[in-house]
Amino acid sequence: MTAPLTVVLPDAKAVKDMLSGLVGKPVAVTPGSPVTPTPQAPVSVAVYVSPTMAVNALCVMDLPLAAWTGGALALLPPGGVQDAVEEDGELTAMLTEALHEVVNVLSALFNVPGAPHSKLHASYAPGDDLPGDVAGMLAAFNRLDLTVEVPGYGKGRLSLVVP
Repeated sequence: MTAPLTVVLPDAKAVKDMLSGLVGKPVAVTPGSPVTPTPQAPVSVAVYVSPTMAVNALCVMDLPLAAWTGGALALLPPGGVQDAVEEDGELTAMLTEALHEVVNVLSALFNVPGAPHSKLHASYAPGDDLPGDVAGMLAAFNRLDLTVEVPGYGKGRLSLVVP
């Protein structure tokens, strides 16, 4: 009998390398605090599933990091992205689309030998209503919590969670 495949959290270096390659700039990654949604601090949540549709992992970003990574990927001017965060408190349609691409690429962090294949199943922008089961998984203890700085844009927080 073979051992069941398990999802493994990536290390901070893997996250740094993936994000740096994605946005074309050397991002800084340091240990951070857990990203948890509140009415005052909306978050984006990406849900990754296995081929059997079991939830493998979650990627949670605070509003600033969701905007910074999406803006950097789409090569948007930092000032406009900053306005979306500080004045509007939400992502524009273009930032939401770019963020979706960011979290889609991040699924590769979980696709390592010995782990079940993970693919992006759903992406929720900051402020979107989360399904109850997904919201409940955000508190899982098997997680990697980071602070990420995107050059030219700013700092934000990222949590990768394996429920």
